[in-house]
Amino acid sequence: MRPRALAVLLPAHDEEKRLPRALEAIRAAALHPALRRVRTITVVGADSCADGTVGAAARAGALVVEVEDRNVGVARSAAAQRALEILDGPAGVWFASTDADSVVPAEWLAFQYARAGEGWEAVVGTVTVTHWPRRRACLAARHQLLYTASRPARGPWHHPHVHGANLGVAAEAYGAVGGFPPLPVGEDHGLVAALGAGGHRVLRTAECPVGTSGRLRPRAPGGFGDRLAALALETGPP
Repeated sequence: MRPRALAVLLPAHDEEKRLPRALEAIRAAALHPALRRVRTITVVGADSCADGTVGAAARAGALVVEVEDRNVGVARSAAAQRALEILDGPAGVWFASTDADSVVPAEWLAFQYARAGEGWEAVVGTVTVTHWPRRRACLAARHQLLYTASRPARGPWHHPHVHGANLGVAAEAYGAVGGFPPLPVGEDHGLVAALGAGGHRVLRTAECPVGTSGRLRPRAPGGFGDRLAALALETGPP
């Protein structure tokens, strides 16, 4: 059954510069013709922000929940909880998770909505680095080689990656496994692992990738950005 409502979850720590573009892309995705009759909200989990993140989110029309934990798992979970309060519970609700330094494509929400209608309880997507640091062609090439190493020459790619920047889950399945664990890194991996262990239908797909930042000084230590930074050290200076 197709969801009655979509809730976009987006954690942010001092992201006033990047957040408006992320929210603009989400707003465009919510206007997809396939979602004309579907309620869509966006909730920003503003975590320990000392800049204008909260104001930027509010000006863009997003809802905001503030936490002071410096913990992306807590921030994402708080956003989910606020969404459920607004939408009167989990029945028929679909969570679509992304990040403040990412830009979703215009069909992103419609794609997840369609997969939910097919009976999938979670959609685990891929990302594409859209802006590399200057003079980092070797880093970009090395990353692409490693990232797509398991991709078959033909057929769908049931990839091994998990990104909070491109993740969807039915709210009822989310609640059944305890939601995002309160981890400072890897909360997305924890949720997907719990969904798999719980026997929920999880689709890993490379369709509809989300564009994300190639910054080498990320907000979440130990996450995707840190892996890019480590790869940059391996490939040497530009």
